[in-house]
Amino acid sequence: MVAHVVVIGAGVYGAAVAASLARRGARVTVVDAAEPGGGTSGATFSWTNSCGKQPRTYHDLNVAGMRAHRRLAAAVPHSDWYHETGNLEWAATDTALASLRAKVDGVLDYGYEAHWLTRAEALDLEPDLDPAALPDDGIAWFPREGWVAPTRLIGHLLARAGAQVVRGDAVTGLEVAGGAVRTVRLSSGWRAAVDAVVDCAGPRAARVAELAGLALPMRNTRGVLVCTPPVAVAVGRVVHAPHVHLRPDGGGRLLLHDPEDVAADGGAATAVVEAARALYPGIGAATAESVRVGERPIPEDGLPVLGRVVELPNFHFAVSHSGATLSLHAGDLVAAEVLGEDVGDALAPFRFERFTTVH
Repeated sequence: MVAHVVVIGAGVYGAAVAASLARRGARVTVVDAAEPGGGTSGATFSWTNSCGKQPRTYHDLNVAGMRAHRRLAAAVPHSDWYHETGNLEWAATDTALASLRAKVDGVLDYGYEAHWLTRAEALDLEPDLDPAALPDDGIAWFPREGWVAPTRLIGHLLARAGAQVVRGDAVTGLEVAGGAVRTVRLSSGWRAAVDAVVDCAGPRAARVAELAGLALPMRNTRGVLVCTPPVAVAVGRVVHAPHVHLRPDGGGRLLLHDPEDVAADGGAATAVVEAARALYPGIGAATAESVRVGERPIPEDGLPVLGRVVELPNFHFAVSHSGATLSLHAGDLVAAEVLGEDVGDALAPFRFERFTTVH
């Protein structure tokens, strides 16, 4: 049994890994350079889906992640972080519509639930949408998709883990000897002997890996979100319209995502709100209440990096885009492997070694 595991990063991945490790009997310390949920996890659209994700192994991993969210929400009375509301999507051009049709055909071939709706059927689901903003038909509906409130989920998972959480203290060193990480050092001078380390540092995962002598190639991107004040508009679902993506965000607020990720200043944020108002006129005179800019952690090939490192077998990764969807399931697989359980081939397509193999 591994006695002490340090989890680096207190976002959705770090919290999920910590909870799963603790459930299996490990002593867990979670360390974060800021606050739990204060990085990418707190600035994400957090759409739960496996819509058009390729290859098939990645699609299946995301579907398993969606199932894990359903199981956890069902097991926790009065849980308030998981919302399986469904997702509506439509296109503005013939080219974009052809792409959407190809995506729907692809997921249907995988057995993923998707339907085509008319304007009237979409308005039955979202009656406050402006009918003029919708096409007559060709509106894709993915009923099993939804969204999570990530900071609420992180809070639940960390509470369940009962782990020591070290906040506002960045990792500055990993002492490696004899083919294993032996000690973790933080900027405050805190240090601890470890039996295993899990790198859940999101967009900073490559920096943490470098401390262990590992080169993790990343191509992180920026994500920009705009939050409205409370508005009396009946938005119940995730909506992917051509010029804005939006969903509820609790307390009557809406979370808006600019598909071009350019809304980093007040003028651009206003344009995103205007695009949302064109869909939902009931937004009225509301303006942006806040703008959140997050850095998306994306490994070089776009796929997750999960599990142990062969050359440093007590160092493990849990890093990916789509963390809101994947974290519970993938985090559980990683935690199981940390503690010596055989997870079969579940992590095989997502190993770190794919970046080091000479083809």
